[in-house]
Amino acid sequence: MMLAKVRLFVAVLWAGSLWTVGYLVAPTLFATLSDRVLAGQIAGSMFHAEAMLSLGCALALLVLLQFATPDWTPKRRRTVLALIAAMALGTVVSHFGLQPMMADLKAAAGPGGVMESAGKERFGMLHGVSSVIYLVQSLLAGWLIVKQ
Repeated sequence: MMLAKVRLFVAVLWAGSLWTVGYLVAPTLFATLSDRVLAGQIAGSMFHAEAMLSLGCALALLVLLQFATPDWTPKRRRTVLALIAAMALGTVVSHFGLQPMMADLKAAAGPGGVMESAGKERFGMLHGVSSVIYLVQSLLAGWLIVKQ
């Protein structure tokens, strides 16, 4: 019973952190700060912390899935495993694949920022793909909570 509560807590922590950073903190930074470059730097730091938390939650849930679900059907266990894997894959692709490419474009942009550079369109495309991945992760997180 205690491990089931821990499992639910980890799932809610993961989902809540995704929703808070992506849909509350980041938009508030851009709406509040007049310096969009600074807002982007702070948001980037927050998303980095979110990615590390996501990977930690995924690992914890995988361990809990192994040891804290003896009464679950194999179908339910596979569904939750698929949700955890999809969410973790989204984090890996976005944080370790797309974010470094976006950082390279920012670094090459110079003092005017990426939105004033030749890499503006590529940055926008990468940011869009990253945003879609984040949205999918956010929706899967809700499903993950329901399946607990």
